[in-house]
Amino acid sequence: MNKALSGKQKIAYAAGMMGWSIMTNIIIVMLPYFYLPPNNSGLSPLVPQLLLFGAFNLLSIIAASGRLIDAVYDPFIASVSDRSTNPKGRRFPIMKWAILPAVVFCCLVFHPWVKGESVNNAWWLTAVLAGFFISVTTYIIPYNALLAELTNTAEEKVKLSTLQQVGFVLGMILGALINNFADLIQSGFHVASRFEALQYTIIALSVFSGLVMILPILFINEREYVNSKPSHIPLLAAIKSTFRNSNFKYYLISDFTYYTALSIMSSGLLYFVTVLLGLPDSDGGKFMGLMVLLSLLFYPFINYGSKRFGKKKLVLFAFGILSLIFVTIFFLGKLPFAPANQMYILVVFASFPLAALGILPNAILADIAQKDTIESGENHEGMFFAVKYLFVKLGQTIGIAVFAMLTIYGKDPGNDYGLRLNGIVGFSLCIVALLFFSRFKEENN
Repeated sequence: MNKALSGKQKIAYAAGMMGWSIMTNIIIVMLPYFYLPPNNSGLSPLVPQLLLFGAFNLLSIIAASGRLIDAVYDPFIASVSDRSTNPKGRRFPIMKWAILPAVVFCCLVFHPWVKGESVNNAWWLTAVLAGFFISVTTYIIPYNALLAELTNTAEEKVKLSTLQQVGFVLGMILGALINNFADLIQSGFHVASRFEALQYTIIALSVFSGLVMILPILFINEREYVNSKPSHIPLLAAIKSTFRNSNFKYYLISDFTYYTALSIMSSGLLYFVTVLLGLPDSDGGKFMGLMVLLSLLFYPFINYGSKRFGKKKLVLFAFGILSLIFVTIFFLGKLPFAPANQMYILVVFASFPLAALGILPNAILADIAQKDTIESGENHEGMFFAVKYLFVKLGQTIGIAVFAMLTIYGKDPGNDYGLRLNGIVGFSLCIVALLFFSRFKEENN
């Protein structure tokens, strides 16, 4: 049995989650808004609205292509981590080399090659996005594999996963507050250009992210707290072994569709606030922050409810609520309430799904990985999380791409049908997630 982490070490571990969450949420929230902004944002487009194959615009292709290399790299880095014989541990020695490149590439994403609309920006963006995804993956995959290795019971997994989720949602808040921080930079440092204020904000947040990503490595001695042995299963065999687990397949499909839907919502947040509701872009960060803070109130219930009712029931209920939220997005700006009140309604009802679907899936996957380790005798927890995060990132990428593609059908005040279509797509994805996860077989722990 592993030695238990102290409270300080658990917080340090969760801090790593906050670090990469900030940077990934910067990409999700700001990429479409920065490169293809609405005409009331004060920003200029940086890539042309070219149509490819009659349906896909250039930004949607860029968002998808940046993940092609990453798609191959995910299981590779998991295999390297699982098979590592480094005397200092299998995870942290790999993670530490990923931090600086992730910070640098996140900054470069928002420093276009040309300060204006240009196809050259498309090529540049494709390259630096690939660099960012590879760098952050090198940290995320080993990091998440540690969840199964640092805990001994299902209850401990839920508790540590809860702290992880606190870190993740704090990252979401900071990522969503970029426009608010840019306001402060413009007023406090007399920066006239909104474009430059956003760049300064992203640089500061990226550096901060890198600093907190170091904390797990500084405060936890992997060899002291993890009793594991290197996996000897070759890469392709390890991937196949995860897909032979039927429970994992149902989990994976529902998780993929959920993250696709969540990415659509996150990518569209600033558009929903400014275009559909006519509110200032800085309100986007305020609403996101409020939603996350309200979700924290549900954390004790999620921990209690997972033991009382089981994780599966809470996840299914969360998918049901989230599907109704996407229906509401379709009607934003047309409901019989003041614009701000419409957003408050959305925020209040979204807080429970955000809590449940943030805490429980990682704990469920840690259970799956640990059970597989016991049955197979091979420690390849990293591969389960690699496959999961491959599909998470594919879901996030498809979500950004779908959102960018739908802007073809309207993204500006008075021409917003493309934004509303995201509500229909998100609703459909949540129903698919609910149906597949209903087939998941939960075991008593």
